[in-house]
Amino acid sequence: MSVSPAEVLGVSIVAGKDVIGSAGSVRARTAATGEDVEPTFGLLDLDQLDAAVAAAADAFATYRETSPGRRAAFLEAIAEEIEADRDQIVGRAVLESGLPEARLSGEVGRTTGQLRMFADVAAQGDHLGVRIDPALPDRTPAPRPDLRQRMIPLGPVAVFGASNFPLAFSTAGGDTASALAGGCPVVVKGHPAHPGTGELVARAVARAAARTRMPAGVFSFVLGAGNEFGRALVSDPRIRAVGFTGSRAGGQAIVEVAQRRREPIPVYAEMSSINPVVVLPGALDGDVDGLASAYVGSLTLGAGQFCTNPGLVFVPTGDTGDRFVTAAGRLVGEAIGQLMLTPEIAEAYARGVADLAATDDVRRVADGLAGDGPGRPAPVLNEVAASDVGRVEREVFGASSVVVRYDGVDQLASALAAIEGQLTATVQYAPSDVEEARRLLPVLEDRVGRILFNGWPTGVEVCHAMVHGGPYPATSDARTTSVGSLAIERFQRPVCYQDVPDELLPQAVRDDNPWALSRRIDGTLSLGERDR
Repeated sequence: MSVSPAEVLGVSIVAGKDVIGSAGSVRARTAATGEDVEPTFGLLDLDQLDAAVAAAADAFATYRETSPGRRAAFLEAIAEEIEADRDQIVGRAVLESGLPEARLSGEVGRTTGQLRMFADVAAQGDHLGVRIDPALPDRTPAPRPDLRQRMIPLGPVAVFGASNFPLAFSTAGGDTASALAGGCPVVVKGHPAHPGTGELVARAVARAAARTRMPAGVFSFVLGAGNEFGRALVSDPRIRAVGFTGSRAGGQAIVEVAQRRREPIPVYAEMSSINPVVVLPGALDGDVDGLASAYVGSLTLGAGQFCTNPGLVFVPTGDTGDRFVTAAGRLVGEAIGQLMLTPEIAEAYARGVADLAATDDVRRVADGLAGDGPGRPAPVLNEVAASDVGRVEREVFGASSVVVRYDGVDQLASALAAIEGQLTATVQYAPSDVEEARRLLPVLEDRVGRILFNGWPTGVEVCHAMVHGGPYPATSDARTTSVGSLAIERFQRPVCYQDVPDELLPQAVRDDNPWALSRRIDGTLSLGERDR
């Protein structure tokens, strides 16, 4: 029987082959009604998972040596294959996530866009970071040996799909794209909330691998049940790094498993963030109602299910600050709850809102309206004094936010310096606030990965300069990013070659520069053909 490339069969994709799991089964559910959706998905047992990791390890020896051009062609082919199945992928994702078609169509574009960005990064080859210090045999008092450095891929990478971005942060999302660009095979643990979406995207990746003649084990998509399955994947000694987007509890559990291994490995986990927004006094001299409207729009966008949702908004005490809070409260009170991704996420939101309501010195400003049907809880706005911000410093994933009232820049700076690490901080600013902003910038740099002025944090541009990371607990490693071309560095490490004969040197560091790379030679940047 022939199978349509865009048909959901309820299988895992292991090294290009459909594999029916033998450890039980599950069905996807519609986000809107909770009803089961065909087909039944077979869950892999640990032996079947072992086969996927073994295939990735076998593929690594070949894939790590692919040229920049071949790796770029593979990533470009993935983007093309996903686009070929766009309608089927979007349709299934709408069913499983409850997200609107327009949002998911845009997410397809973001997914293919970042694949093409990493294709360009791979083709250019500057991520290899080649440095050559030629031998100086006549140097005194001691000669210098010939030293050459390049970045090499770590090895097979485990990627955990995210619930709130079934495409851009999941099967072929940023973690997968950056790992493949860096020369690492990938084993994706599909998210249970959208297994059909994951399977369709995985088929596209497998077709691209076959089309560009990559080793089949360069990519696998595995579905398995429970924490044991995830622990087994992270614990496998052939896995050399992990990419994760999800809850703090989930990320911490993966980090702990990875650190208990005989050979600990890096885990790049994006976990928890409440993304403070600072409203400086001058920003309230203008259109307060417009500012409040933009805030509530950011808060309620996508049912608040963004890792960059504005969970804290610092507003000065006094009449103009009161006007902002009143306007925001009115708008939240009129807002209608939207469908959340899963019943479990909606239940966690309800618990978080209840915990805030039971917290001392927290005042409820407004409750919105619950949506029509289950899983559509009302948006919520609370208020607290800056001296009590520590009481509310926890993420409530959804359309919940807290206004923090501060009295002067000194109190504001102290409160910001004490908060946990965050993905973003936003400053609403007018030219009259320049001295206050200058005072706050070093404080914010210490606490966050991205600082915005006169914008809102929801929305992450996929580009070379983007940082989507931050100090713990925003991420498990603040030195890098999960969005943007810098993400490739997570899955590489440097190696130095000393006095290695030219005929044994890797191509990237050979004198004849067969890949035409830009390289730093004796400290001076030498441009490759592509960059001239």
